Amino acid sequence: MLKIHEANPEDVPLILSFIRELAEYEREPNAVRATEDDLRRDGFSANPKFRVIIAESDGNPAGMAFFFHHYSTWQGRQGLFLEDLFVRPQFRGKGIGKALMVHLAQVAIAEHCYGMRWEVLDWNTTAIEVYQKLGARFREHWRVMQIAGEDLKHLSETEM
Repeated sequence: MLKIHEANPEDVPLILSFIRELAEYEREPNAVRATEDDLRRDGFSANPKFRVIIAESDGNPAGMAFFFHHYSTWQGRQGLFLEDLFVRPQFRGKGIGKALMVHLAQVAIAEHCYGMRWEVLDWNTTAIEVYQKLGARFREHWRVMQIAGEDLKHLSETEM
Protein backbone atom coordinates (compact mmCIF):
# COMPACT_ATOMS: atom_id res chain seq x y z
CA MET A 1 0.00 0.00 0.00
CA LEU A 2 1.36 3.40 -1.04
CA LYS A 3 0.85 6.51 1.05
CA ILE A 4 2.11 10.02 0.24
CA HIS A 5 2.19 12.75 2.87
CA GLU A 6 3.59 16.24 3.38
CA ALA A 7 6.77 16.15 5.42
CA ASN A 8 6.88 17.62 8.90
CA PRO A 9 9.81 18.60 11.16
CA GLU A 10 10.05 15.06 12.54
CA ASP A 11 10.86 13.87 8.99
CA VAL A 12 14.03 15.99 8.73
CA PRO A 13 16.48 13.11 9.46
CA LEU A 14 14.73 11.00 6.81
CA ILE A 15 14.80 13.86 4.30
CA LEU A 16 18.53 14.32 4.83
CA SER A 17 19.00 10.58 4.44
CA PHE A 18 17.16 10.69 1.10
CA ILE A 19 19.31 13.65 -0.01
CA ARG A 20 22.51 11.76 0.84
CA GLU A 21 21.27 8.62 -0.95
CA LEU A 22 20.43 10.70 -4.02
CA ALA A 23 23.89 12.30 -3.99
CA GLU A 24 25.43 8.85 -3.89
CA TYR A 25 23.24 7.70 -6.79
CA GLU A 26 24.24 10.82 -8.76
CA ARG A 27 27.94 9.98 -8.20
CA GLU A 28 28.52 12.90 -5.81
CA PRO A 29 28.53 11.19 -2.38
CA ASN A 30 30.61 13.90 -0.70
CA ALA A 31 28.77 16.90 -2.14
CA VAL A 32 26.01 17.22 0.48
CA ARG A 33 26.65 20.11 2.86
CA ALA A 34 23.09 20.47 4.18
CA THR A 35 22.48 19.62 7.82
CA GLU A 36 19.34 18.72 9.75
CA ASP A 37 19.44 22.23 11.24
CA ASP A 38 19.52 23.77 7.75
CA LEU A 39 16.52 21.72 6.63
CA ARG A 40 14.58 22.43 9.80
CA ARG A 41 15.28 26.18 9.57
CA ASP A 42 14.57 26.53 5.85
CA GLY A 43 11.71 24.10 5.41
CA PHE A 44 9.73 24.27 8.60
CA SER A 45 9.87 27.88 9.74
CA ALA A 46 7.32 30.70 9.41
CA ASN A 47 8.55 31.36 5.85
CA PRO A 48 9.53 27.97 4.39
CA LYS A 49 11.87 27.94 1.39
CA PHE A 50 10.86 24.44 0.25
CA ARG A 51 8.38 21.63 0.76
CA VAL A 52 8.77 17.86 0.73
CA ILE A 53 6.36 15.03 0.13
CA ILE A 54 7.28 11.54 1.28
CA ALA A 55 6.12 8.24 -0.18
CA GLU A 56 5.75 5.23 2.07
CA SER A 57 5.26 1.70 0.78
CA ASP A 58 3.69 -0.62 3.36
CA GLY A 59 4.83 1.81 6.06
CA ASN A 60 8.45 1.93 4.83
CA PRO A 61 9.97 5.23 3.64
CA ALA A 62 10.35 4.71 -0.12
CA GLY A 63 11.01 8.12 -1.65
CA MET A 64 10.53 11.84 -1.66
CA ALA A 65 9.96 14.88 -3.83
CA PHE A 66 11.66 18.10 -2.70
CA PHE A 67 10.17 21.21 -4.34
CA PHE A 68 9.46 24.93 -4.16
CA HIS A 69 7.76 27.68 -6.13
CA HIS A 70 9.43 29.84 -8.74
CA TYR A 71 7.92 32.60 -10.81
CA SER A 72 7.71 32.87 -14.59
CA THR A 73 7.78 36.44 -15.84
CA TRP A 74 6.56 35.25 -19.23
CA GLN A 75 3.63 33.29 -17.81
CA GLY A 76 2.86 35.82 -15.08
CA ARG A 77 2.32 32.92 -12.69
CA GLN A 78 4.19 30.73 -10.31
CA GLY A 79 5.37 27.26 -11.14
CA LEU A 80 6.73 24.34 -9.15
CA PHE A 81 10.42 23.57 -9.32
CA LEU A 82 11.21 19.98 -8.46
CA GLU A 83 14.66 20.08 -6.91
CA ASP A 84 14.92 16.37 -6.10
CA LEU A 85 12.87 13.28 -6.84
CA PHE A 86 14.28 10.16 -5.24
CA VAL A 87 13.02 6.62 -4.84
CA ARG A 88 15.12 4.12 -2.94
CA PRO A 89 16.48 1.33 -5.18
CA GLN A 90 14.44 -1.47 -3.59
CA PHE A 91 11.22 0.45 -4.36
CA ARG A 92 11.98 1.40 -7.97
CA GLY A 93 9.83 0.03 -10.77
CA LYS A 94 6.73 -0.03 -8.56
CA GLY A 95 5.17 3.27 -9.68
CA ILE A 96 6.32 5.29 -6.67
CA GLY A 97 8.15 7.92 -8.73
CA LYS A 98 5.10 8.28 -10.95
CA ALA A 99 2.86 8.59 -7.89
CA LEU A 100 5.07 11.37 -6.53
CA MET A 101 4.90 13.18 -9.89
CA VAL A 102 1.10 12.79 -10.03
CA HIS A 103 0.85 14.20 -6.51
CA LEU A 104 3.05 17.16 -7.48
CA ALA A 105 0.91 17.79 -10.57
CA GLN A 106 -2.14 17.88 -8.31
CA VAL A 107 -0.39 20.38 -6.02
CA ALA A 108 0.57 22.51 -9.04
CA ILE A 109 -3.02 22.56 -10.33
CA ALA A 110 -4.46 23.31 -6.87
CA GLU A 111 -1.98 26.18 -6.41
CA HIS A 112 -2.67 27.64 -9.89
CA CYS A 113 0.84 26.97 -11.20
CA TYR A 114 1.51 27.25 -14.93
CA GLY A 115 3.57 24.02 -14.81
CA MET A 116 6.49 22.19 -13.26
CA ARG A 117 10.22 22.26 -14.04
CA TRP A 118 13.15 20.12 -13.00
CA GLU A 119 16.58 19.03 -14.12
CA VAL A 120 17.75 15.54 -15.02
CA LEU A 121 21.29 14.31 -15.54
CA ASP A 122 21.98 13.50 -19.18
CA TRP A 123 23.24 10.01 -18.33
CA ASN A 124 20.09 9.10 -16.36
CA THR A 125 18.25 7.62 -19.35
CA THR A 126 15.91 5.60 -17.14
CA ALA A 127 14.58 8.75 -15.49
CA ILE A 128 14.42 10.59 -18.82
CA GLU A 129 12.29 7.80 -20.30
CA VAL A 130 9.94 7.84 -17.30
CA TYR A 131 9.55 11.62 -17.47
CA GLN A 132 8.89 11.53 -21.20
CA LYS A 133 6.22 8.85 -20.73
CA LEU A 134 4.53 11.23 -18.29
CA GLY A 135 4.46 13.93 -20.98
CA ALA A 136 7.55 15.93 -20.02
CA ARG A 137 9.69 17.50 -22.74
CA PHE A 138 13.09 19.14 -22.77
CA ARG A 139 13.03 22.93 -23.08
CA GLU A 140 14.33 23.71 -26.55
CA HIS A 141 17.43 25.92 -26.78
CA TRP A 142 17.82 26.39 -23.01
CA ARG A 143 20.73 25.24 -20.86
CA VAL A 144 20.99 25.58 -17.10
CA MET A 145 23.84 27.76 -15.81
CA GLN A 146 25.13 28.19 -12.29
CA ILE A 147 27.67 30.26 -10.41
CA ALA A 148 28.69 29.23 -6.91
CA GLY A 149 31.50 29.09 -4.39
CA GLU A 150 34.59 31.16 -5.09
CA ASP A 151 33.23 32.31 -8.47
CA LEU A 152 30.12 33.69 -6.77
CA LYS A 153 32.26 35.41 -4.13
CA HIS A 154 34.51 36.88 -6.81
CA LEU A 155 31.50 38.19 -8.76
CA SER A 156 30.03 39.79 -5.64
CA GLU A 157 33.29 41.66 -5.07
CA THR A 158 33.53 42.93 -8.66
CA GLU A 159 33.37 46.69 -9.01
CA MET A 160 30.44 48.00 -10.98
